[in-house]
Order: sequence, then C-alpha cells, then structure tokens
Amino acid sequence: MDMMTLWHLTGWEFAALAFAALLVGFSKTAVSGANTVSLAIFAAMLPARASTGVLLPILIAGDVLAVLTYRRHAHWPTLWRLFPAVAAGVVVGTFFLMWADDEAVGTSIGAILLLMAAVTVWRRRAADRAAQAAVDGEGEPRERSGPEEVTSRAGRIKARSYGILGGFTTMVANAGGPVMSLYLLSAGFRKLGFLGTSAFFFLIVNTSKVPFSVGLGLIDAESLLLDAALVLFVVPGALLGKWAVSRINQRLFEHLVIAATVVGGVQLLVR
Repeated sequence: MDMMTLWHLTGWEFAALAFAALLVGFSKTAVSGANTVSLAIFAAMLPARASTGVLLPILIAGDVLAVLTYRRHAHWPTLWRLFPAVAAGVVVGTFFLMWADDEAVGTSIGAILLLMAAVTVWRRRAADRAAQAAVDGEGEPRERSGPEEVTSRAGRIKARSYGILGGFTTMVANAGGPVMSLYLLSAGFRKLGFLGTSAFFFLIVNTSKVPFSVGLGLIDAESLLLDAALVLFVVPGALLGKWAVSRINQRLFEHLVIAATVVGGVQLLVR
C-alpha cells in the first residue's frame, strides 16, 4: 500500500471516497448497480490494485447491513449451487492479480465496467421485450421467488458460467455485483428474494476473499485505517437505501448508474 496515497488525499478526493462508501451502503439495500460507480471512484482516487483492497472491507460492512435487513428472504439452494463455481473464479482472479500491475488491473476494471454496462442495457431491453410480449398476449408474466431451472443441465451450466465470471470479477475488481444481478434477475427473483439472496451471497464471498487479499498485500494496517474512516459513511447509505427501495424510480436510477459506469470505465481505460 502506498502511504502517500492514503495520507495525502485532498479534501475532494476523500469526499469522493466517502460518497462512494455511501453508495456501497445504498447499493446493498436498494440497487446493486450503484456498486459499479463506487469501484470506479475508488480506482480513480487510489492506485488500481490498492483500491480493491481498500474497498473490500467497505463492501463487507455493507453486506452485513444488507443481511441484517433482508436475512429472511435468501434462497439458499441458489447460493449452494453458485458457490463452487464462484470459488474457482476467485482462484483464477487471485492468480491474475499475482502478476498484473496497476495498469493491467486498471484496464481490466475499466473493461469489466463497460462490459457490465452493456450487459445491463441488454438486460433492460430484454425485460422490456418480455413485458411487451405479455401485454400483446404472447406470454404471461410470472412471479417467482427462486430460479426456474434448478436441476436441468442448462440451468447448471448457466449457474457455473455466471459463478466463474462473478468470482473472477469480484476478486479482480470487486465487480461481481452486476454479474450476479443478471443471474438472479434472469432466474426470476422478485425484489426481496433478490436482495436477500444477494446479501448472503456477497457477505460469504467477500469475507472469503480477505485471506487472498491479505496474502497479495492489498489489505494491511494502513488500508484498514482508511477503511475505518470511510465505513462511517456506509451506514447512512444503507438506511437511505432501505427507505428508498420501495420508492425509487428504478428506470431513471439504472440509466444514471449506466451513464456513470461508462464514464468511469472509459476514464480507467484511457488514463
């Protein structure tokens, strides 16, 4: 960890990190996509590799608050099906971080952000087409609390694919949120089931990443001191998210998140 980076932040740089920490809390209890904005801010304010280590404890704090809020709505069969593939992705991501420098990590984060923004746009359009088909009588919308394909071969392949990609992206860039959001939404989760399952998923996955991050030198005493200052902003973000989850205009917020994600991704690719 670069001491100059941690202790010589300007006022606006710390304010940006504090806002990103607040967004972490908000995303964990309301809209998962806001996390992509947070990791873009952290990667822009700090060295790319160091940013992943500083952000991880902030994410875990948000995960704890999300679990406390939505603990009764988790779908554990989905979690158990995902964990083995996610573990494989985390291992692959760890090996990548062993040789990747700041430039490679920054470029990877930027590319991941742009990919996730594209996936989010595609998901939104697919949902719109499905809704229109239901209105036209070509299909009927269904309410489900868990995945539609539990034992089918296609369902297992989909879970493994998303799990490996989610594990890799969360280890390299703490960017597994959009990947898992896409999987849970495609599996047919309603809002509370989505938030509860996602909360336990990321608490377990992010906690399991701590030994890897410590071993890679991404988390140390200096980074934890910065975390101690920033974690205070996670709580009001989580409370705001809990209040807003039933009131927020989802479509407008997704558009804002996508726009901010694209800007952050491009900034990381060209810097």
